[in-house]
Amino acid sequence: MSTQGRYTTEPAEWSWEVPAQGAARFTWEYDDGRDRLLALYQKGKDKQWDGMRRIDWDLEVDPHDPLGTPDEAMSLYGSRYWDAMGDADRALLRQHYASWQFSQFLHGEQGAMVCAARIVESAPDLDAKFYSATQTMDEARHAEIYGRFLHEKIGMLYPIDDNLQSLLGDTLRDSRWDMPYLGMQVLIEGLALAAFGMIRDTTDKPLPKQILAYVMQDEARHVAFGRMALRDYYKQLTDAELREREEFVIEGCYLMRDRLRGLEVLRNFGIPAAEAAELTESSDFLRLFRKLLFSRIVPCVKDIGLWGPRLQKAYVDLGVFELGDSNLDLLMTQDEEIAERMDAERFAAEEQARVTEVTETITQGAEASS
Repeated sequence: MSTQGRYTTEPAEWSWEVPAQGAARFTWEYDDGRDRLLALYQKGKDKQWDGMRRIDWDLEVDPHDPLGTPDEAMSLYGSRYWDAMGDADRALLRQHYASWQFSQFLHGEQGAMVCAARIVESAPDLDAKFYSATQTMDEARHAEIYGRFLHEKIGMLYPIDDNLQSLLGDTLRDSRWDMPYLGMQVLIEGLALAAFGMIRDTTDKPLPKQILAYVMQDEARHVAFGRMALRDYYKQLTDAELREREEFVIEGCYLMRDRLRGLEVLRNFGIPAAEAAELTESSDFLRLFRKLLFSRIVPCVKDIGLWGPRLQKAYVDLGVFELGDSNLDLLMTQDEEIAERMDAERFAAEEQARVTEVTETITQGAEASS
């Protein structure tokens, strides 16, 4: 199924080439690795799953209300544009917002797949290469799932957001081997996890809830991998080298904050750019959404050892400084448990349906014989 014709605005180019820098690293040490990373690698192998089978694609989705989004979540709510809209226009707006959100998830997952493959290539340690190989497969599965959801259930895609593309480009162009970890595992994955979680916990629609829960189960391992690898490495860096990484984090966090406005959606509804920006900035829901989206990034950045004065000042400016004390391990554990509980509930329902079917068959057979 071709994506062409489904984009709200056709991409300027159908492929994006980022010049690769840095070295491909081999190691001839095959029997020495960090126990924590090797355990995570084993978990990554054990937890592989098939998106065609684990997800119930027969579940119906209303493309004009795919997430059960409340009116207040849309930045036009309460404006003169909202008041002028009829039910059909508001339904179309919901479709566009969901398409924009999940399109950015899709593009981000492709970026994560490329970054994970880059880590396989450039990481100096074999245990990191092993784990990144499992993550590359995870990210391919996520891109497959989000692509199918957009094509089959929403029927519309948005091009990659400029700020997301900029951060991906900065991450991939950097020749230092740790930057794909920092840009992808910490910033992009951390932000995505928070966004996935907010939708997972608020939507009343079973298919997107299922998709997000299962993707988040994988992503919790990915963030744990980035934390382990970077925490070990950053203990060895000089103050100057740490400050360079902090500057990258600061710039990336501002890019991610600015990514979250969805101005492309409002542009497609004929709203002038300046007014669209003003509407998004004045949205109480969006301000809260933005703050909560940093709930995974800030404690992770602090945990890996990047917590200098300039970075702290940036987080104060962003209004997220206090999130540095969040219990990241607890959040990740909950992400995994939710997916496992969803599996258990689904398997129990399927088992009960089979028991009922067998019971009815036995009863019908007994009635026929009598």
